[in-house]
Amino acid sequence: MKDFQVNCSSITVEDIFSDTSVDIRLILENCLNDRYLSTMDIEKLFLTTGKDKQAVLKIADFLRNKVNGNHVTFVVNRNINFTNVCYMGCKFCGFAKRANQLGAEWLSTDQVVKRAEEAWHRGATEVCIQGGLHPKLPSTYYRDILIAIKKVLPKMHIHAFSPFEIWYGAKKSRMSYADFLEDLKDCGLGSMPGTAAEILDTKIRKKLTKNKLSAEQWVEIITTAHQLGISSTATIMYGHIDAPKHWAIHLDTLRRIQVKTGGFTEFVPLSFVHYDSPLYLENPSLVRAGATDNEIELMHAVARIVLHGFIDNIQVSWTKLGAEKARNLLSMGVNDLGGTLMNESISRAAGSKNGQEITEAEMVKIIRSARKTPIRRDTLYRTLKTYNQEDTIDNSSPLVSRNGSNPLSFLN
Repeated sequence: MKDFQVNCSSITVEDIFSDTSVDIRLILENCLNDRYLSTMDIEKLFLTTGKDKQAVLKIADFLRNKVNGNHVTFVVNRNINFTNVCYMGCKFCGFAKRANQLGAEWLSTDQVVKRAEEAWHRGATEVCIQGGLHPKLPSTYYRDILIAIKKVLPKMHIHAFSPFEIWYGAKKSRMSYADFLEDLKDCGLGSMPGTAAEILDTKIRKKLTKNKLSAEQWVEIITTAHQLGISSTATIMYGHIDAPKHWAIHLDTLRRIQVKTGGFTEFVPLSFVHYDSPLYLENPSLVRAGATDNEIELMHAVARIVLHGFIDNIQVSWTKLGAEKARNLLSMGVNDLGGTLMNESISRAAGSKNGQEITEAEMVKIIRSARKTPIRRDTLYRTLKTYNQEDTIDNSSPLVSRNGSNPLSFLN
């Protein structure tokens, strides 16, 4: 096997594998030789410790460098959560409220458009739109949002509506998934967030969501969207009542979909935020308080290894982990920092303390601190700007006041 680059210094396979167990070395060599890893192989990678784990992290970094070079990307976007009213009763969710609860919110179409316009004037090329499944939501609400935004901002990319929302909208409209999605695409839908995946395992989903959107339905909706030319992200929510065997099956499922459709743009691990989650608060002895640092590192690294050649953009969620942990993962297989967001409601509702926005200038600073080249991209990973050292960057204040907090304080 040939020499390769890891962390910009030339080392040999023997250097990486000198103290690695035979079993893990074989799995990693199979990956480097483009051989398909089984779910048993994947689970073993998630369970590595010590020298074996370090080998996993280094191979993940090598594969990142092979595909993405020294570039780290991000998108300037805004989250718009149009309602937090939802009656689905997902046990992990701290975001949902009843219609008569204090803090319940439902934006009008005009309010959604106003927020999109504000984002456009701040340099956003994308709005990410999701919301709760409001029982009084009109069957035309999703298409009305798309039409209204496109009328005012024809060049804005609309990344919207999880598979759960597609399930709900199709049901309300009495349409097939394909017909409902085709209509949304005609109205301006550009791509979809692959959220509501949680863990693609029936037993786990029954405990998290009572299986209201089954794994099979999630796969069907995502596959249908891809076949209609609507790309999506892929996600996993881990660190609660799940285990490495479930993660392995989940990654294998995503890989199989990608082989069939090629429609995933990126993979985004979402660590469970437990602080205000009913799932944790009602069962603290049975539910874990989110993923450990060790699990977080392995999730991103193993995802890079398993999905190599299938989904080659691995994104870290700074809203879940914070900017410092996100920066550190750039040497463990991650090549994308996600979006600036401007607003963030879902993680915050679960108790996340990592803020609502990291500005364009701050994204660039984080990436440079990791000795990488910052790239501003669009939703579909087309390069919009490469930041040279001499570039002047708009240092606008955050949209929402931070009350003195600084997400980049770790760099000082």
